[in-house]
Amino acid sequence: DEYNTMSIPTGISVPGAELVLRVPEIAPNPKTKIIVNCAGRTRSIIGTQSLINAGIPNEVNALRNGTIGWTLAGQELDKGQSRKFKEVSESTASEAAKRARSVADQAGVKRVKLADIAQWKSQAERTTYFFDPRTPEEYEAGHLPGFRSTPGGQLVQETEMVAPVRGARIVLSDPGGVRANMPASWLAQMAWDVYVIDDIKATDLTEKGVWTPALPSTPQIQTVDVKTASSWLESNSATICIDLSTHANYVKGHIPGSWFALRSQFSNAMKNLPTANRLVLTSTTGELAIFAANEIQALTGSAVYVLDGGNKAWIDAGLTLERGATHLASPPLDRYKRPYEGTSVDPAAMQAYLDWEYGLVEQLGKDGTHHFWVL
Repeated sequence: DEYNTMSIPTGISVPGAELVLRVPEIAPNPKTKIIVNCAGRTRSIIGTQSLINAGIPNEVNALRNGTIGWTLAGQELDKGQSRKFKEVSESTASEAAKRARSVADQAGVKRVKLADIAQWKSQAERTTYFFDPRTPEEYEAGHLPGFRSTPGGQLVQETEMVAPVRGARIVLSDPGGVRANMPASWLAQMAWDVYVIDDIKATDLTEKGVWTPALPSTPQIQTVDVKTASSWLESNSATICIDLSTHANYVKGHIPGSWFALRSQFSNAMKNLPTANRLVLTSTTGELAIFAANEIQALTGSAVYVLDGGNKAWIDAGLTLERGATHLASPPLDRYKRPYEGTSVDPAAMQAYLDWEYGLVEQLGKDGTHHFWVL
């Protein structure tokens, strides 16, 4: 999505964990210069250094300040592009695996066998995260049971988003090795206790589809199917639909007439809704609505029904969506739009973001808790 939204002209989409695997065939001539960019600085620097650490013979440079810098310099970005890396030969994959393994070994990445991780999955006293850093498409085609799809470049960029427990154990899975070993090398440099599984075979990838998180016990609620909910909303003005999706998803498309509400703002949000005897609660896939239903019922005293399957079920039924910020019961406070996201960003905000990034090194010098070290 990010590359499709904006890219450097002629640039090819190669997510960070894919670089060491894909670049040898994208730029087979060692005299070809390689420029790595991201939206700002972090991923381009990590990607560039990954190629250098892996011993790629080409000259490699990071584009200073990425698409933000390009925009601030008055240059035009491409939009809507779909250029992407290609699959590589077995010999290229094998050579890349050797390079990545060497880097991981230098960084102190640990090894574990598939048979040994079962005990970690049931270990209550120690948190272990199980990640598959390959592309989402590969993950959905087949992955190890219990592993979460987390592309390696993003895992390094925003580790705290998927591994919030400090000091936890992290296990990475990639049958080819490269996409596990390169991110693992960076996690190890950030003092994570990180392991790569070495003995994965294609027959071990028995689980398919998207990752489904474990959920708490489901509370007792009333549900309604799409057909009935649609009928209620069309014919009964005393029925209101409340959408608990993220504001970004709400704007992209929501059930016509539904109201955006934040769970953290329920008390105020309910005051902004029209009077209703019956509330239909929904969210992107329905899970969040399930766990918020009783809270809304207690606040309003209305009959509350959760849309079975959420907005996804509505879309799958072929029903129409409304787009835009049409009915907001809560202010859109659920997500801070970072200055490197999208194309309609205030230049002053972009520059302020870069200034903040440049100051991080000095801040880290004053921080005795991060434990970073570099190869």
